[in-house]
Amino acid sequence: MHVIILVLLLLAVVFGPGLWVRRVMERYSEPADRYRETGAELARQLLDAFKLGHVKVERTEAGDHYDPKDKAVRLMPDKFDSHSLTAITVAAHEVGHALQDHQGYAPLRVRTHLVTMTRGVEKFGAAILMASPFIGMITRAPSAGVLMFFGGLASLGTAALVHLATLPTELDASFTRAMPMLEKGGVLLPGDAPHARRLLTAAAFTYVAASLMSLLNVARWWAILRR
Repeated sequence: MHVIILVLLLLAVVFGPGLWVRRVMERYSEPADRYRETGAELARQLLDAFKLGHVKVERTEAGDHYDPKDKAVRLMPDKFDSHSLTAITVAAHEVGHALQDHQGYAPLRVRTHLVTMTRGVEKFGAAILMASPFIGMITRAPSAGVLMFFGGLASLGTAALVHLATLPTELDASFTRAMPMLEKGGVLLPGDAPHARRLLTAAAFTYVAASLMSLLNVARWWAILRR
């Protein structure tokens, strides 16, 4: 019984944030015509207001994000073209990252550097994980395979730890920048401020949810090793 409870708690910790983020985003995606501007149009207006005309607003299928290298706010089609509260709030959050970049916000620079580094490390770690059983068989030295296995596990966990460590950057984009833009700019309709704050919290925790899923993948490989 204790094992079952522990497993359920672990599943709640791992899947809970992701499910909550999705639920919040979907809840305020309707009505889809609540605001006059689409997410893309509001992003463009906010960027121009802060004299960031060089920052592009683009449609993407790779998740809502700001790309500091290409200087682009990228929104998924359901945010780019929608007039919903979710669309304008997520757009403001990503513009918050663009403003961080423009103002030289140090934690964003650190995160960008770390994320760039971990992309290669994560791919290398996955390759190590796949190769470790074969290396152990070829060398007939199980310790060599185990060593590489743990190296792979560490590599896969790196991206998750980076995202968890940079949560303050997300919270700053949401509440130090995006929320004031929406409130002081008179963007929000009456009564929408509390819901926008909930959405901005969800936007900030998107990476945390993804990180927990990455850690679940690490746990899966650990279970394989224990067999």
